[in-house]
Amino acid sequence: MRALQLRDAKAAFSAVAEQAATGEETIVTRHGHPVAMVLGYEAWQCLTGVRPSFADLLLDFPGVEAISRDPAPPRDPAQPRDLDL
Repeated sequence: MRALQLRDAKAAFSAVAEQAATGEETIVTRHGHPVAMVLGYEAWQCLTGVRPSFADLLLDFPGVEAISRDPAPPRDPAQPRDLDL
């Protein structure tokens, strides 16, 4: 991991981005204090734990026939429930 001043990082951003893509992170500093970090997309995905979108989850849902369900308990139609209306 290396550190660059902001003006140097701006001047050589394409090289910084290329190094980030290969796995080398760069800390960008302003007046000696770290203000940003440039890292590759794969490293960012690992850090943030990117999750699939809700639409992706719905599209991956199995068909209704693939879901096993417990059958409903048997009911005796001769004995309705008592309801107070």
